[in-house]
Amino acid sequence: MKYITLLGSTGSIGTSTLDVIRHHPDRFSVFALVAGSNADTLASQIREFRPKIASLATEPALKRLISILRDSGMPDSEWPQLSFGPASRIEVATAPEVDIVMSSIVGVSGLQATYEAVKRGKIVGLANKEVLVAAGSLVMEAARQHGSNRLLPVDSEHNGAHQCLRAGRYHEVRKLLLTASGGPFRNTPAEALQSVTPEQALKHPTWVMGPRITIDSSTLMNKGFEVIEACWLFDLPPSKVEVVVHPQSKIHAMVEYNDGTVIAQVSATDMRMPIQYALTYPDRWDAPVPFLDLTRVGGLEFHDPAWDDFPCLGLAYRALEADRSLPIVLNAANEVAVASFLEGRLGFTDIPVLITRTMDAHRAGRAETLEDVRRIDAWARERAQAEGRRLQSKQGNIT
Repeated sequence: MKYITLLGSTGSIGTSTLDVIRHHPDRFSVFALVAGSNADTLASQIREFRPKIASLATEPALKRLISILRDSGMPDSEWPQLSFGPASRIEVATAPEVDIVMSSIVGVSGLQATYEAVKRGKIVGLANKEVLVAAGSLVMEAARQHGSNRLLPVDSEHNGAHQCLRAGRYHEVRKLLLTASGGPFRNTPAEALQSVTPEQALKHPTWVMGPRITIDSSTLMNKGFEVIEACWLFDLPPSKVEVVVHPQSKIHAMVEYNDGTVIAQVSATDMRMPIQYALTYPDRWDAPVPFLDLTRVGGLEFHDPAWDDFPCLGLAYRALEADRSLPIVLNAANEVAVASFLEGRLGFTDIPVLITRTMDAHRAGRAETLEDVRRIDAWARERAQAEGRRLQSKQGNIT
């Protein structure tokens, strides 16, 4: 029996992880569930999975959870230990009873808990790419101390790459190819992108995801983050990590070896497959996912990304080449830009403009501790907010 702490239990990755656990009750048990503010969903998860501990981001959310549990008729004696705040996330991620931590909190909120879990040698399923974008050197150094194979990627592309890399040795790798669906605007004329609405951007053609990552997919920033994450995870230079647009999303990653062989990981578009792979590595178990019928796949297309129409991808490569603190700024500015777009305060094409201006204003330096990361992140968010106000004022769309 493996005991799991799930950081981000109410999101799409969290609920998919719980479905994998649901199908293997004799092998997995939930130790702790950690959510943001969705007390209703967390209460339902508590009643089904009976964790030892449940945590929310804020005290008001915790009070609502208590009210829901009382109204449900669940006896107090059957409740888990309840807590809230960042310290509780770290506590449940590092508890000695825990074997596996699934890190799926969006953004940098889950960074410290994930980092501390890695430092203590936990098996970590990494579904939060911002952890490595903002603190790749710190996290990977901690992973190396315990064996980097205990940090297992859950993103479909990195999970696919992990599987492909089992076919050869590091020095034999010529390049890694990460596939991108191209998002909902792959065929949209550049001049039409200025009028894209949040509702349109939230309609991803392939995956069902949370709003932040769905917008990132529509700008190709998500793919840029994946490039940064891949370089850290697999110790590859940016020149060896390429992006190819593959609208069918059946091939998730490919590795080209120095003899010309290309190994591809192919599966149905169901996040439960990479989640279970991370939970069971190096074994493979029967999974609660649809199997791919190759006779129904049809044609497979591959295209170069539209770099000029979607400049966020190039900004990620720029941040990666500069290294040091610039990826932290990239991530923070993007979070601010996406939130402003979803709130109707910025246009779709303003997202890369705001990020670029924030990056241009930053003087890159070392980020050797989590405190450095937090300081740079705070600066970048403040600067991005200011750049956003300037853009809004110029366009006359302040709300």
